[in-house]
Amino acid sequence: MLKRKMMSKLIDWKRRSDGHEALLIEGARRVGKSTIVEAFGRTQYRSFILIDFARLPHVVREIFDEQRDDLTTFFLMLSTYYRTRLYERDSLIVFDEVQQYPAARELIKYLVADGRYDYVETGSLISIKKNVRNIVIPSEERKIDMGPLDFEEFCWAMGEDLLAETIRRSFEALDPLPDALHKRAMRLWREYLLVGGMPQAVAAYVENRDFGEVDDIKRGILQLYGDDIGKFANGDAGRVRGIFAQIPGQLSKHEKKFTLSSISTNARSREYDGAFFWLEDARLVNICRNSTDPSVGLGLYEDNSSFKCYMSDTGLLVSETFADRQTTPDDVYRDILFDKLSLNEGMLVENAVAQQFRANGRKLYFFSRTNRNDASQTMEIDFLIVREYDNAAMKPRISPVEVKSTKRYGTSSLDKFRRIYGSKLGKEYVLHPRQLESDGERIKLPLYMAHCL
Repeated sequence: MLKRKMMSKLIDWKRRSDGHEALLIEGARRVGKSTIVEAFGRTQYRSFILIDFARLPHVVREIFDEQRDDLTTFFLMLSTYYRTRLYERDSLIVFDEVQQYPAARELIKYLVADGRYDYVETGSLISIKKNVRNIVIPSEERKIDMGPLDFEEFCWAMGEDLLAETIRRSFEALDPLPDALHKRAMRLWREYLLVGGMPQAVAAYVENRDFGEVDDIKRGILQLYGDDIGKFANGDAGRVRGIFAQIPGQLSKHEKKFTLSSISTNARSREYDGAFFWLEDARLVNICRNSTDPSVGLGLYEDNSSFKCYMSDTGLLVSETFADRQTTPDDVYRDILFDKLSLNEGMLVENAVAQQFRANGRKLYFFSRTNRNDASQTMEIDFLIVREYDNAAMKPRISPVEVKSTKRYGTSSLDKFRRIYGSKLGKEYVLHPRQLESDGERIKLPLYMAHCL
């Protein structure tokens, strides 16, 4: 099984909650939710039961329907059906794909109050309104997101644990890696751009190093997502599909803000609000919103009419980019890997950085301003993040982040941004393919350190 950071979060939740709350793990399909909770139950408890509501046996449904008011009998029947003895305060019950049977989620309130066992729920598309319309959401439920593997987890999967550890130490000390290790890390980063972080795709690549096989897996996942759109998006399905298909084209532009006119000349934002909400809520995309004032509390200054739309996984973005053909052969991927085939690498790199920030629990913001009469006021910063600032007693400050896919680039927007908003800013970062460089308030990091921010 792939090593995931989610395991540490689950162990920490078990320690802190001590049976006083259930945990709901939300995420897109195929990101590894079921796998990680099964491993958690197997390694951290004396016993566990996993109830898969996507394939709920009739007899188990009857137990939920008929015994919910008698929890002692309820547990006895579950234990008997799954041939698993339950131990008070040392057993876990997993409600897998709980959105398929909302009544089980409503029961969590009483199960937690009973206190005999621990409960983890997993769900895909779980917060879409149709899945919770007729139930009371339990207040005893803590939510946590799970996404695809970030770059550090990809390194672990590739057997590069020591390199991953060295990258973190290099970042913390602002001390560049030796050239040989830098080249190795950049090679891994380029592989990550193509493979992405979907567990099934990563596992296949680790096993066989076959990009063609990986592409088949990613296309299967994209087909699954397409089926989900048709099944769950209802009246917005056409708009959702239109947005999803346009993401590669939108990100390939110099200015990556999403323009609805690319879908239809008559498209209006109010008509597409629900479709974008659906995609973000289903964890299929990462929306990056324009914050018009670079102050701590970026969400207070959102301009909802200006946003960028990234795919949740960069590997899926690559396969979606080549959607005009049925398959993408292994040698095409290898030509991209070794820079022998032209591809807009900028869109992949920026999408991958967004993926790292979301994996760290960050909401995504950028800064954009256009002034046709004064070029000194026109600028665009790829990302704004909040970080503690060492020159302000570790108080939080805004850090602008620029992402560069080539070794030669300019920083005019970053320079303007510092001149105008310097008093609000902490460190500023440039993520680029080159070695780490630290120059006062500006730190240039290799792209493979994005997950450290």
